[in-house]
Amino acid sequence: MKLSFKAETLSGSRIVDVEISSLVVAGWAGRDQHAIEHHIEELFAIGVPRPSSVPLYYRVAENQLTQASRIQVVGDQSSGEVETFVFRAGGELYVSIASDHTDRKLETHSVALSKQVCAKPVAAEAWLYSDVAEYWDELVIRSYIQENGERVLYQEGTLASLRAPLELISGFAGKSELPDGTGMVCGTVGAKGGIRPAPSFTMELFDPRRERTLSHSYDIEVLPEIA
Repeated sequence: MKLSFKAETLSGSRIVDVEISSLVVAGWAGRDQHAIEHHIEELFAIGVPRPSSVPLYYRVAENQLTQASRIQVVGDQSSGEVETFVFRAGGELYVSIASDHTDRKLETHSVALSKQVCAKPVAAEAWLYSDVAEYWDELVIRSYIQENGERVLYQEGTLASLRAPLELISGFAGKSELPDGTGMVCGTVGAKGGIRPAPSFTMELFDPRRERTLSHSYDIEVLPEIA
């Protein structure tokens, strides 16, 4: 899957084109046991089995990545999750923002399949990881949904609650360097008010030191579930 990002670096902006041939979703990526258990219980409440170990690395078809502003899903039981997205291009590691949009009904049967059946929206902007690595834990991920016609804060938390990307990369690849052509979605924070579907989803990665934000919004079109 070919993706194109406008990358803002300390030395200026550039266009980064990358071909992703392998997509990895790092699940249960909380840094401390309390945060992990919170998310496990949050999903268990809607019927999702507990994971066999943490973290887990789910493989998803690379053609599920999209930078479009609309996705289509079957049935009305899917929802987004804001996560950082890391990839290598030109020998450098970049970070963007993505949504691990998931079919919650199917998730009670198979987490892996529930992730595979939904598109994974990705922003069209990115930062150099090296520009934010020193204060990675201070970065904030958040998301908003449309609910009863209003914009509602759905998720918010610093990356201090999640495992660092180099740790996740090492756990998957056996080394701290992400393989070329691989994109990794790096974990999420809990939903305020519980996991629930919505007609639109907005996600952000906020850099408090430089007061800049990566963001992406998308609408969800529900297709009928025909038996």
